[in-house]
Amino acid sequence: MNFPHAVVWTDHHSATLLTFDAEQVETHHVHEHAHPTARHASGVRTEHEFFAAVCAALEARPQILVTAGHAALADFRHYAEKHRPETAARIVGYEVVDHPSDKQLVALARTFFDRRERLATTTAQKTP
Repeated sequence: MNFPHAVVWTDHHSATLLTFDAEQVETHHVHEHAHPTARHASGVRTEHEFFAAVCAALEARPQILVTAGHAALADFRHYAEKHRPETAARIVGYEVVDHPSDKQLVALARTFFDRRERLATTTAQKTP
């Protein structure tokens, strides 16, 4: 099913993607696949492959809220803006949060998108 909103919580190793509408929620999980190499002992290759998989899971999602801890959020945002500008263009917000439950994540996202839609409606009504 193609839901209008998506929220993702990620760290550097796993991500939970929830797509939803007013009544239904679908859950998807993305996990890293470690490929240790001598060339990238820092894990850069693994992190980029993981963030690429998260971005791929977000394809065709028109409005995306990304949540994570501070470091993971900054790293994901940097990756998306540099390597996946088409995904970055559909990300409408970033929120720093601890590891929430799926229910907490959906509640946060619904509040975020409701507030965003109310603001857009109010702005549109004020524009002559």
